[in-house]
Amino acid sequence: MGPNTADRRTSLMVWGALAIVYVVWGSTYLGIGIAIESIPPMLSAAIRFIVAATLLSGFLLVRSGPAAFRMSRRQFLGAALVGVLLLTTGNGMLTVAEQYISTGLAALLVASVPLWLVVFRFAVRDRPKTLTLAGVLVGIGGVGALSLTGAEDGSGVGIVVVLLASVSWAVGSFVSGRIAMPANALATSAVEMIVGGAGLLVLGTGFGERLDVSAVTTRSWLALAYLIVAGSLIGFTAFSWLLGNAPISLVSTYAYVNPAVAVALGALVLSEPITVQVIVGGLVILVGVALVISTERKGTTRAPDAAAGDGGTPPPARQRAEPVIEQRGV
Repeated sequence: MGPNTADRRTSLMVWGALAIVYVVWGSTYLGIGIAIESIPPMLSAAIRFIVAATLLSGFLLVRSGPAAFRMSRRQFLGAALVGVLLLTTGNGMLTVAEQYISTGLAALLVASVPLWLVVFRFAVRDRPKTLTLAGVLVGIGGVGALSLTGAEDGSGVGIVVVLLASVSWAVGSFVSGRIAMPANALATSAVEMIVGGAGLLVLGTGFGERLDVSAVTTRSWLALAYLIVAGSLIGFTAFSWLLGNAPISLVSTYAYVNPAVAVALGALVLSEPITVQVIVGGLVILVGVALVISTERKGTTRAPDAAAGDGGTPPPARQRAEPVIEQRGV
């Protein structure tokens, strides 16, 4: 096989993995919306992450043995903290919010995560570029416009909750690159998911959520299974592989493609209305995010190489992506 054939095969794999990330992560908002039709929101998320963590841990043990989970107490606590911020409060509040607002509106508001990351950088005196700040101002303007007009399609409470979820996700992403984390990326994700899922289980039961298995519809079970297998396992694996094998400027496009996919699927499957306000506000947010990502990534051609391993084990979480795009859709 010549070098041109190898390059062509790699290119096809890159676009295939990118298509998975575009569609799968964009569809998770729809999956959440369908799952919580008959499963309490926080318990549905708890089941999703605990089962996904179990499957991921089993795969990792078979593939690499117990050594993959070798980590210090400090590294474990770092991953646990990130898991709580990303999944317990971040994804948990998103799941709760989707009871009140459309899946498309939720996705557009979550797209603001890279904007909050820049704000946090500014707060710790890591001065972003002027164009980055301009993108933040544009994007936050879109968030404000969407928040003020989006209530026509949902609840103001839901909008506030999903914005808080976005901030929590951004905080988790921000600190993940600044604290000790396990060396193995898959082990890191397994710890994050098991701790985040356990946190959701505690919160859900604490707030009175109870799972009545007899009341859960087949449609909701299928959606939950999709979230576990596609959203938390296949999508994450594709994203991790991309970060080691594709230009980061290309990989980061998922941040503004996912919301568009979510809006389209919400309209097609759940008949969610797409108003002019949602279109305009969403476009403003995505323009801001695109400006931030393109400015931050200018001059960077590739993501860090994957660490050595069978098939190219993804590098550690803190090396996989800069915080500006670190919003893993696990």
